[in-house]
Amino acid sequence: MKKRNAWILITYILMLLSGLIGVPLLLSLGIPMEKIPGIWNVVSFSIGFIIIMVLLIPEFRTPLYRDERSSMSQTIGWALAGIPIVFIAQVVAASIEMNVFGIEPGSKNTKMIVDLTLSFPLLILVVSVIGPILEEIVFRKVIFGTLYKRTNFIIAALISSLVFAVVHRDFSHILIYAALGFTLSFLYVKTKRLIVPIIAHVSINSFVMLAQVVFRDKIAELEKQLQSIQFLFGG
Repeated sequence: MKKRNAWILITYILMLLSGLIGVPLLLSLGIPMEKIPGIWNVVSFSIGFIIIMVLLIPEFRTPLYRDERSSMSQTIGWALAGIPIVFIAQVVAASIEMNVFGIEPGSKNTKMIVDLTLSFPLLILVVSVIGPILEEIVFRKVIFGTLYKRTNFIIAALISSLVFAVVHRDFSHILIYAALGFTLSFLYVKTKRLIVPIIAHVSINSFVMLAQVVFRDKIAELEKQLQSIQFLFGG
């Protein structure tokens, strides 16, 4: 692993563990406990994002796969196609979880994030944009990219996707996270442009957050209406 990539990985790990210091610090300042996770995630992810972007400045000048990258038109096409591809991969994985393993739908990790966002709305920026960008840099560029150079696509994608799934700590839905990671790895290696899986990842996360947070009340009302219609037709 290149020295720059190692520092990116170290920065990301320290960012994830920074709550061990940040949470007690904010508590000592008298900030309500229900707001602290949201506040600290915004602070730590923002700092981590800035540091990692600074570390990547040399790479912006001489990008990886510079001579192999897809053309601009191909990049736009794959970026647009990548969104439904990622969505379908998650739907297939969720269907396998339910029908094969009997796992109920609904992610505890997503519910926790939604609850934190409701208590500190600025967190939506981290979940929808900053988080996905950092994850693509760490899991696709650094981990997958390093493994891909030494092995092959299947091995590199499987390992990086499993690590990606484990980090989210939602083990009952590890197949969904792994399917997401695997598909994003495919988009990256297909185009050799990190912006393509970033767009897909940001789009999926933004869609979920809009549905779960911004339009939460409207969706709940729609569900009630559908239940009423079902009751009328079903007797």
